[in-house]
Amino acid sequence: MKRFWKEVTVEREEGGFALKLDGRPVKTPGRTALLLPDPDLAEAVAFEWRAVEETIDPRAMPLTGLANAAIDRIGPARAQFAASLAAYGETDLLYYRAEGPAELAARQAAAWDPLLDWARWRYDVHFETATGVMHHPQPPATVAKLAEAVAVLDAFQLAGLSPVVTIGGSLIAALALLEGHAGRDAVWAAVETDEDWQAEQWGDDDIAIHARATRKADFDAGARFLSLL
Repeated sequence: MKRFWKEVTVEREEGGFALKLDGRPVKTPGRTALLLPDPDLAEAVAFEWRAVEETIDPRAMPLTGLANAAIDRIGPARAQFAASLAAYGETDLLYYRAEGPAELAARQAAAWDPLLDWARWRYDVHFETATGVMHHPQPPATVAKLAEAVAVLDAFQLAGLSPVVTIGGSLIAALALLEGHAGRDAVWAAVETDEDWQAEQWGDDDIAIHARATRKADFDAGARFLSLL
């Protein structure tokens, strides 16, 4: 779709902050009014629309995409969506450590143990760590408490949390970001520990570099979305 508007404004309305193009409300792909819960998020989404030059490029408007997802896809099935993210608490990246080499195992411990320690304190849970990649079950109480932490989130929080969890493979690291315990760069570095190691050992090709940059952009969009709520 080509740009047809001249002015982008944000107006407070019942239920949130509305984005308008030349006075006309923007709607989601599901034809629902694009109402944002926070003025800072609304202004950030408006900036994406103001930055459009000739043709809309959805990849250049990640905050708009996450807001659309919150309204159209997550809101109508919030509990089910929350459960799908909470499932990462059963197989979290941080539980599974390399058998070797020792340097990689040490890096994992340095990056991941502080996050697990925080989660133990924050949620009063216990974790079972293991070497290798075979599934190692977590205590049912741990899984339940992590699920409870996700279940109370609203649709917009879940929308921002989703790419952080799914790209990083760690619900615990994502919750640390959401609750302000760890910053975006620190969480990204933690979940990319294995990728960094592999790149150091074998190098990166152009395809791998592009794929990682794409993942990073989506991860950053989710993190920024959360920071604006």
